[in-house]
Amino acid sequence: MKRLSAIAAGMAVAAIALTGCGAGSPSAATSGTASSAAGSSAAGLEEVTVGLLPIAPSVAVEYGVKEGIFEKHGLKVTVQSANAGAAMLPAVSTGDIDFGVGNPLSVMTAADKGLDMRIVTGYSNSKATGDDINGVVTKKDSGINSFKDLAGKTTSVNALKTQGDLTIMESTALDGGDANALKFSEMPFQDMEAQLSRGNVDAVWLPEPFLSRALADTNNKLVGYPNQTAVAGLPTMVTFTSGKMATEQPATVKKFQEAMTEVLKEAEDDQTGAKALLPEFMKMDAKVASGLKMETWDATFPEEQLKKLGDLAAKYKFISQAPDLSKLKAIQ
Repeated sequence: MKRLSAIAAGMAVAAIALTGCGAGSPSAATSGTASSAAGSSAAGLEEVTVGLLPIAPSVAVEYGVKEGIFEKHGLKVTVQSANAGAAMLPAVSTGDIDFGVGNPLSVMTAADKGLDMRIVTGYSNSKATGDDINGVVTKKDSGINSFKDLAGKTTSVNALKTQGDLTIMESTALDGGDANALKFSEMPFQDMEAQLSRGNVDAVWLPEPFLSRALADTNNKLVGYPNQTAVAGLPTMVTFTSGKMATEQPATVKKFQEAMTEVLKEAEDDQTGAKALLPEFMKMDAKVASGLKMETWDATFPEEQLKKLGDLAAKYKFISQAPDLSKLKAIQ
């Protein structure tokens, strides 16, 4: 994987919190030199760059590369790693990279701030029923038994103004609590369980594999699944590009859409094979990787869920107004 070079200053979105992730374990990715944007390769394949966050669900793109699915669709993919979405979105906007994979709320926030961003496909979704891939955990003796009990308490999320605090706020409101009375603190996922144990926070929002590890401690308990409660099947990541690329290179965008549709279907059908790439892709322990609970990979444009997400973001003033999805969609 190749790390993004620094993007020139002057982008207003530098202040946007775009680091929220859907699931998986943040981890350092292999570094290298950045490649050029879309072009033609000697083999007749069109070269495109794809920006990824170093989290477990991103491995589906690596699966598509390893299985030759992108090449089948006429694309040679070079992956670039960004440790935060705040670097990836401006890079896509300026054409430094062609496509990104990231949190849909981050894309909406960037568009709300004036960047012309377009969603190409869905990518990964929370579980609509059953055990979800992230949840809120508290200590058994905390007195917190449901989302409404979080009012007046401090809950840790990995980044503010992203899907973690947004879905917790809505889950609290749906539970009859005061969403405005919630308190949030930023904290890396890997630190949350220890801080909860020490009593420095009242609850923590954890993705897998941190969620299962925290719940294996008999002193902890699950409060609930906020993604599932707020928007069942909430999309955790989407693929996106710039409005310029969608307008000027529609054939390339279409190729990428078709390739991702096949990549995500194959990865979902072969989760064992996809997870087998995680030890190298993320330097993850092989045993942890094989047992990891994953989101559902699906390239379908999740219009209903995205509309609900946009409405919630506007309701809680994460963005100035709910986005017009027809303007956010790269391929009509």
